[in-house]
Amino acid sequence: MAKSTWEVAEPEKLTFDEPLKALQVRVVNGTVNVVGTDEAALTEQGGARLEISRIEGPPLVVTLDDGTLTVAYEDLPWKGFLTWLDHRLDRKGRHRSAVVSLTVPAGTPVEVAVVGAGAVLSGLRGRTDVCGVTGDTTLVGLSGTVRADTVSGSLEAQAVTGDLRFNSVSGDLTVMEGAGSSVRADSVTGDMVVDLEPTSRPTDVRLATIAGQIAVRLPHPADARVEANTASGSVSNAFEDLRVGGQWGAKRITGTLGAGTGTLKASTVSGPIALLRRPPSEDAPHERVPADATVTDTKEF
Repeated sequence: MAKSTWEVAEPEKLTFDEPLKALQVRVVNGTVNVVGTDEAALTEQGGARLEISRIEGPPLVVTLDDGTLTVAYEDLPWKGFLTWLDHRLDRKGRHRSAVVSLTVPAGTPVEVAVVGAGAVLSGLRGRTDVCGVTGDTTLVGLSGTVRADTVSGSLEAQAVTGDLRFNSVSGDLTVMEGAGSSVRADSVTGDMVVDLEPTSRPTDVRLATIAGQIAVRLPHPADARVEANTASGSVSNAFEDLRVGGQWGAKRITGTLGAGTGTLKASTVSGPIALLRRPPSEDAPHERVPADATVTDTKEF
């Protein structure tokens, strides 16, 4: 099919009847909302939909080329996005901002890059890549593989069942109702809170931060080989089957829970680590992080 291009300088709504193979969004300031929905329902409504409800500064360029829908600024490439420095002003010194909302087939692979913008992605089943300089990202009900890279933006993932990869300099990671088979995260100063739902798949959680705090709540019954260590932070352990040891300030929590088919590894240099136990049912009272763990902002799960 022929390539179609729109230059959007004011609020506008567009509908695309061509089947989508991929979605790419690159926005500076404002908000990006992407919702995945049933393809049959979209067909009844005329196809995938884009609404740009507010825009300031230079226009956004919308391109549909062989099934790939791109919504982006002309001077903002995906490659090298995190090193793009002139992100606040365009060449004429005007501020730029946009509020972009899209409804696409749930299986569409999605790439979203934001600078100073918040991003909310929900209901997607395809691979999702998120890249952010600043601005927080929220993921709800994603079942495909997720890769998120941020400088200072935080990531909150709720009911995400696909594999999750997170890399950040100072952004925090919060995983609620996590049922994915794998969560891997690296940060320099960001905090990490991971709450895992019971699942038939083996746990594979690997978290590493230098100065951030780590709190993990495991389902009951837990089934994992555990190795958690901190060079100078405190530790808190809610499992009798795990051992707490260490010397000269360094502390470790090690051992096997259940059959040990899963893996939990957590490491921090100066931050505290807390391993919590999820109650057998949600009707039971939630556990609080013990005071000696000095882990703050755990939202008490």
